[in-house]
Amino acid sequence: MPDNKLKLEDLLDKTQSVDSPDKISKVAIVGAGVMGQGIGQSIASAGMDVVIIEKDKENLQRAQNSLSEFIDNEIKRWAMTNSEKKAILSRITWQTTFDNIGDCDLFVEAVTEDFELKKKIFGEMDKRAKGESILISNTSTLSLTKLAEVTSRPEKVIGLHFLNPVPKVPLVEVIKCVHTSNETVKIIKEFAKNIGKTPVEVYEYPGYVTTRAIVPLLNEAMYILLEGVAIAPDIDTAMKLGYNFQYGPLEMADIMGLDEVLTWMESLWKTLGEPRYRACPILRKLVREKKLGKKTGEGFYKYDHHGNIIE
Repeated sequence: MPDNKLKLEDLLDKTQSVDSPDKISKVAIVGAGVMGQGIGQSIASAGMDVVIIEKDKENLQRAQNSLSEFIDNEIKRWAMTNSEKKAILSRITWQTTFDNIGDCDLFVEAVTEDFELKKKIFGEMDKRAKGESILISNTSTLSLTKLAEVTSRPEKVIGLHFLNPVPKVPLVEVIKCVHTSNETVKIIKEFAKNIGKTPVEVYEYPGYVTTRAIVPLLNEAMYILLEGVAIAPDIDTAMKLGYNFQYGPLEMADIMGLDEVLTWMESLWKTLGEPRYRACPILRKLVREKKLGKKTGEGFYKYDHHGNIIE
């Protein structure tokens, strides 16, 4: 008589396909800036291996030092332990080439908001990735559909818009472009949950939800400062205490990077043509002077080497 019992291993084979989020064990991240570091830390904290790729050794070393210092600051605050730091860093590999990443399950592009650069990176990721791998962009304003069309797998291209600081913000926007399959969306939403994020699905549109909503607030706060209505600390205190914000809008802009904020505004202004996205002159002035916020030690505020505001 034939044995009709379903074996445990057969059940596991059926429930955990190659494309299951539970099978995601290695992720490549292109771009070792603040966002790339934060995404890498969040993924490594969830027990997955990470490869972070940067354009040269100097920037790569700077990123390694920055991530180590960020975690050290968390340890000082009793938010993490030395053993957790050791475990996270042991799962991250740093390199300056696209070599040895063919076995990665996900590829995340986390470079600056430059469409031509992103397009080039997506073409490279597409060539290197195995057939079932998903390609992700962390873009906040650019067209995912156009990026997907430079690949041979548009149905496996999706957006994951993380917010800075990535390890501390529990939200991620999941952006489905015209070509993205429902299966890809399902896998990535589960992946987001697995790394401790709450996924919010949004339609592809310039700025999505978070960038489109926050940019006018930041811009208006800058105009309030420019017009002499109040000084920066008082503007931020008013918004923090009045509306329960963790950071005031000007400090928030400094944390995001004033060059990035300006790029978002210019992209939204160009795409949507609405005056609320037209960058305040004070922002343009600070960016011209290379005062880009916390990452350069000065923006709307001055910062010490630990990233704390100098009173």
